[in-house]
Amino acid sequence: MNVIRFSDLCANGSVAGKRVFIRADLNVPQDDAGNITEDTRIRASVPAIQMALDAGAAVMVTSHLGRPTEGDFKPEDSLAPVAKRMGELLGREIPVVANWVDGVQVQPGQLVMLENCRVNKGEKKNSEDLARKLAALCDIFVHDAFGTAHRAEGTTYGIAQFAPVACAGPLLAAEIDAITKALANPKRPLAAIVAGSKVSTKLTILKSLSANVDQLIVGGGIANTFMLAAGLKIGKSLAEPDLLAEAKAVIDAMKARGAEVPIPTDVVVAKTFAADAPATVKKATEVADDDLILDIGPETAAKLAAQLKQAGTIVWNGPVGVFEFAAFENGTKVIAQAIAESSAFSIAGGGDTLAAIAKYGIEKQVGYISTGGGAFLEVLEGKTLPAFEILTKRAAA
Repeated sequence: MNVIRFSDLCANGSVAGKRVFIRADLNVPQDDAGNITEDTRIRASVPAIQMALDAGAAVMVTSHLGRPTEGDFKPEDSLAPVAKRMGELLGREIPVVANWVDGVQVQPGQLVMLENCRVNKGEKKNSEDLARKLAALCDIFVHDAFGTAHRAEGTTYGIAQFAPVACAGPLLAAEIDAITKALANPKRPLAAIVAGSKVSTKLTILKSLSANVDQLIVGGGIANTFMLAAGLKIGKSLAEPDLLAEAKAVIDAMKARGAEVPIPTDVVVAKTFAADAPATVKKATEVADDDLILDIGPETAAKLAAQLKQAGTIVWNGPVGVFEFAAFENGTKVIAQAIAESSAFSIAGGGDTLAAIAKYGIEKQVGYISTGGGAFLEVLEGKTLPAFEILTKRAAA
């Protein structure tokens, strides 16, 4: 994927004295008092901002926060707490500028934060009038918010159409590189783990991956639907019986290519969905009518782990069991440890996946941890993200 990289512009001296507009993803969780409870996204946005300041640019950064109403700014929509935290990380005061669409005062070496961009009228629908005004604010637009790359909005797409230069920031460039390495030019065998409660929400992903991967490991409620499709009983477990034909089609598509969807040979069941419910390991052929499958069994987990250790590339989206409950976490834990120990290049994304990575402390053993939930899923579906599309177009112009 050919895009202009902000790091290259900084390295060749073409950023000094220029007005740089950075679209970051600073949409962080806050408590009822407005305090930031988790600042990963703010920390992840710092390299692009520091790069611009070091290159001698006049720097503007903005983001959305929460779900504000366009044209109706409320105090809780403010990026002020984000600016305060970012200021602590950068060791400087960061002024927050409101009503900035028609002009921003900022000098080379200075950094300002532009108030919540989703308050601007026309942002979500990517109005051309707004996009042209945004583009007029800068010499260089830097997209560094992968979490919004699947949305064609004013600050993610429109500005990139009309800014004199549109490029990818270091965070977005790293996502492009990791996705290309994992999906466009993977080292084989390529294994994908797709788990979650519903096949329907991941069906297009499963279909897209079934044409490309060597192993498609399914987990959670999705695995239950595939077990049904393979003729196994699943008791009262979560599943989507109306999607059995689609599940069979994925199994057949994989088989036709000499690849497979491994079906669990043993499972961990309980009679109720609760953290303290007694857990029982059963063969996949012995699930009772009143059983709930809440995890893959140890035999299945060991087989999958062995296969993952032989993989060349691993894509991971979703835990394979109810890993939040200690009695039903073994499958996810074993798979996480196998990914950590594998020499494969691994890319992981999705909120529950990141929670599992953090729980088992394998952050440093995963090749790349994606910062975007919806954007990561759309890439797995085989879609071209709007941000990638426009930046590629601008690089070719």
